[in-house]
Amino acid sequence: MPELFPIGKKVVYPTHGVARIEAIEDKVVSGERQAFYVLRVLGSGLLVMVPTRKAQQVRLREVIRRAEVPKVMAILRRNDLEILPNWNRRYKDHQERIKSGSLYEVAMVLRKLVLLQKDRTLSFGEKKMLETVRQLLVSEISHAAGIDEGEAGRRVDRTIATA
Repeated sequence: MPELFPIGKKVVYPTHGVARIEAIEDKVVSGERQAFYVLRVLGSGLLVMVPTRKAQQVRLREVIRRAEVPKVMAILRRNDLEILPNWNRRYKDHQERIKSGSLYEVAMVLRKLVLLQKDRTLSFGEKKMLETVRQLLVSEISHAAGIDEGEAGRRVDRTIATA
């Protein structure tokens, strides 16, 4: 069995972002007793319950380390990314990358959308996705680097603009 995250630990829940484990509670579901992480998503205050035994399956993970932030920023400077021409395939690819739980994949989606935006107007769905991935990235970078979200957002925006 995978090791449990302790109460108080900051973790990342894919598609929702950085959350704090507020409790580990036992609940009876379908006649079976299960342990659940009670997560409070720090950006929205949303409360999420995840069965501890499914944590790996849903890709719950620790916040990246401060030393990994430059690698994420390097992805935001890349100009050699392939952008799929078909909107449906591109959207599906982006969704899969976001759900992977990897901040590197989230950064890749943000960079691809920024590059695409330079060529054409983004669809409503792509604009919304750009805002979402930017927020996921900014939130995690702020926690990893120990800076406020405003500063993390400025660093992300500067990195994107200079590439």
